[in-house]
Amino acid sequence: MAQKQTAEAIRAARKEDPKSRDRDFADRLGISEAQLVAAHLGVGVRAITPDPDRLMPAVSRLGEVMALTRNQSAIHERVGTYGEYHSGAHAAMVLGKEIDLRIFPKHWATAFAIEQETEKGLRRTLQVFDAAGDAVHKVFLREESNHDAWAEVIEALAVEGSESLEVADRVPPEAAKQNPAKRDLLLSEWAKMTDTHQFMRLTSKLGINRLGAYRMVSSERWVKPLDLSAPAMLLDAVAQAGQEVILFVGNRGMIQIHWGRLVNIKPMGPWLNVLDDRFDLHLRSDHIAEVYAVIKPTKRGAALSIEMFDAAGMLIAQVFGQRSGEDDDLSDWNAIISALPTASMETA
Repeated sequence: MAQKQTAEAIRAARKEDPKSRDRDFADRLGISEAQLVAAHLGVGVRAITPDPDRLMPAVSRLGEVMALTRNQSAIHERVGTYGEYHSGAHAAMVLGKEIDLRIFPKHWATAFAIEQETEKGLRRTLQVFDAAGDAVHKVFLREESNHDAWAEVIEALAVEGSESLEVADRVPPEAAKQNPAKRDLLLSEWAKMTDTHQFMRLTSKLGINRLGAYRMVSSERWVKPLDLSAPAMLLDAVAQAGQEVILFVGNRGMIQIHWGRLVNIKPMGPWLNVLDDRFDLHLRSDHIAEVYAVIKPTKRGAALSIEMFDAAGMLIAQVFGQRSGEDDDLSDWNAIISALPTASMETA
């Protein structure tokens, strides 16, 4: 449980360190990021509804914005306009060419609208947090956004909030869950799949999870463990080949998806960065503990992905090759993956 501190003490500490990123500052103070934001209610911060059925359609009124979804090891930033919204009790969606989201509403616990003066001027954001106070999703207005709609949108979404926010304990990632007795059944059912979405239903039926399944059939036809250098090599190879990809980064409450090319690859220390005009990715290479090349059968042919996990078993990111047409066999993508180094026996 996060340490109990008064809102006044949190604000005073923040004044002493106004430039640190919210997440980093909250960690140092021993509180959650949501508690840091809530402590500033009435000081450029308003509580708003976390209900995606109300929030997502409202965001579309703000025009072109930047959508940010992160986990502990990857940050996914995409510029675009929130388009078609599909409600769902278990999973909702925002579908669009640039902003493409999969939403899990039960993890949307609190949300805030924030106006903050920075060295670059007034910054307006909408931020959603889970029950532990960790960020689920953030929306940043840009210069080109519809700022004229901001006040009306926030007024429509406003709810009562408390500057002394209570949060729950953070739920740790689920470790790899295996069942060796069902390995043959897993392999036979895997071969029968016709859609990638069937995979999670299959693992649930067998009482295992994604990482457990990959470990159970590692080095079989469907799964190949890769060297930890593979993600960096993948980004470089994709950029050089001009290969379009589908890149997923998510947390418990949100998955954000990028479609298209990766052009400007800029490693910096442990960070692998993609710094493109309307898409940024920041990936902590030193957090990656396992990497797999995974094949899942579909009606359109095999879907080949690269999937990265941290030491606790959390899925950091997934990358698929993007088909550019109905008849595209993804031969370039497959060649890129085939050239990536496999894991050593010790690593595997």
